[in-house]
Amino acid sequence: MLGGDEFISSPPRKTVRFGGTLTDILLKYEKGETTDFELLKHQLSDPDIKDAQIINWLHEFRASVAYLTKDFQQLVSILLKLPWLRRSRDVVEEYLGFLGNLVSAQTVHLRPCLRMIVLQFVPPRITIREDDVDISDSDDDEENLSENFNTCHRALQTVARYVPSTPQFLMPILVENFPFVNKSERTLECYVHNLLRVTVYLPTLRLEILELIVERLLKLDVSTPQQDIEDAEETANNSDSEEKSTEEGLFDMEEDEETKGNKVASSGSERMAHPLAERLDILMTVLFSYIKDVCHVDGKLDINKTKDLYRDLVSVFDKLILPTHASCHVQYFMFYICSFKLGLAEAFLDHLWKKLHDPNNPSVIRQTAGSYIGSFLARAKFIPVVTVKACLDLLVNWMHKYIDNQDTGTNAYCDVALHGPFYSTCQAVFYTLIFRHKQLLEGNLRKGLSYLQSLNFERIVMCQLNPLKICIPSVVNLFAAITRKYQLVFCYTIIERNNRQFIPVVRSGTGGDFVQTCTNPLDSFFPFDPYMLKRSKKTIEPFYQFWEELSAEDLENLKKPIKRGTSEDEDDDFLKGETPQNDGMVGIAPNSYESNTRSPGSPIGSPLDCYVQYPH
Repeated sequence: MLGGDEFISSPPRKTVRFGGTLTDILLKYEKGETTDFELLKHQLSDPDIKDAQIINWLHEFRASVAYLTKDFQQLVSILLKLPWLRRSRDVVEEYLGFLGNLVSAQTVHLRPCLRMIVLQFVPPRITIREDDVDISDSDDDEENLSENFNTCHRALQTVARYVPSTPQFLMPILVENFPFVNKSERTLECYVHNLLRVTVYLPTLRLEILELIVERLLKLDVSTPQQDIEDAEETANNSDSEEKSTEEGLFDMEEDEETKGNKVASSGSERMAHPLAERLDILMTVLFSYIKDVCHVDGKLDINKTKDLYRDLVSVFDKLILPTHASCHVQYFMFYICSFKLGLAEAFLDHLWKKLHDPNNPSVIRQTAGSYIGSFLARAKFIPVVTVKACLDLLVNWMHKYIDNQDTGTNAYCDVALHGPFYSTCQAVFYTLIFRHKQLLEGNLRKGLSYLQSLNFERIVMCQLNPLKICIPSVVNLFAAITRKYQLVFCYTIIERNNRQFIPVVRSGTGGDFVQTCTNPLDSFFPFDPYMLKRSKKTIEPFYQFWEELSAEDLENLKKPIKRGTSEDEDDDFLKGETPQNDGMVGIAPNSYESNTRSPGSPIGSPLDCYVQYPH
């Protein structure tokens, strides 16, 4: 039973308040009689419209969709602005039925309907003003947000069911309505999450949606260099320390154990100090969760679904990631999916290898592919030694053939512009050896040494192309220390000669002229350097090889070369004592080269021009 007031405010079902049936009003409007039509628009626009009224109107409109031609776009626009989403279940069901009837009868209204749905992919806005400035953003306290999003996806699926061409009209709308990076983290998170949900029931859009998301993530990534993130974190930590010391000085007498515990918890916050890094962290977490959910069914890896997603992600990688210089985090979606199965990691390495050795690819793409191979082999724990050796064989054999070809030509001299892919491959091999040499020597050490000797590093180092002059000095220096220790090649004579040949460059700045020596002529970087985003790095860390420090004794041992005069048995015993079990080592530098290095403990990363960095 309806109460008296509710009965009066609720019009009879299947009728309208003014001018008879809806069909009559629409026909009158076509003849030029607009009074009832204006009254209709006014009632539909009423912010206090009741659920029962909405249901009655929608029922009338469902029966009259044949009349809602292009001439009634303004009326349809008003209908699409009805507050249906946060109404009763009856209103929602009636509205979904109306949408289906409308787009099936009048496809001219397809785009406005899709736009209306997509606009609901973010939390509703609330109006906030400070000093006459509108700082409105999403309402994060919306209780029924998840249910509303579910309803939006039902609406989109309803439209797609009636109009098969929906995907081609939807994609431009998804691009157009992607929130700006200055929107709240919650707004961006909800939109990206909903985009990824669309790929589940509109799989033909998955590749385009992944490209859209990765493109926006890349813009965030390149806008937040690693150094900026580190500086912001350091500033925030210093600020927290100062506040803590001030509070301790003022309130030591009153502080109890519970308060101390709360302070410890807050200091370990996962929030990034850099605002753009915070947004990127949240969005990377969403992307990683999506990859995991797509590839696993009931907790088990579905190899077919995983392969399909891998192909899409490789396509995105080729189109967006590979041509982007010095991105820090977004490329880890490839690292993560490759961790699911060794076959995927091997396929990715093979893909990069084809990019590297194909002379038809631009030199910069080939060089970047080399950087990815080296960084991936060095950092991915899930890649076994047998795969590392197979990749080293492939890369080193190609390098020797390249040297053979250059020896008979006129370009057999050191030049980055001519031989960039070769130098990038050399650096990938050197970098891989730095991280993996202990694993290569574990077990049968004599056999391991024999394998490393078979790679013939001496020929590579001594060739006219002079790779030690081009590769990053920190990598060269560590490679030289390791190869000297195991008597593979003695690099220091060449390093000294190269040092004497470096020509300082005089540059002008605001503070006057200054001298620089460029130590990164390849402009190379290591794509899988340590991941810095606090939340999402938890997904990566179990599969990631960190750079581990050795003891002072191990450092000294690394500087000692193996004596050639010792017997094989003595050699093995000596090596057994010299090969730590962990996978890392710290940078050491012979005295002749220490002037070109930073302090140990800095990461081998993406060095700035003329700035050398160490592994950590």
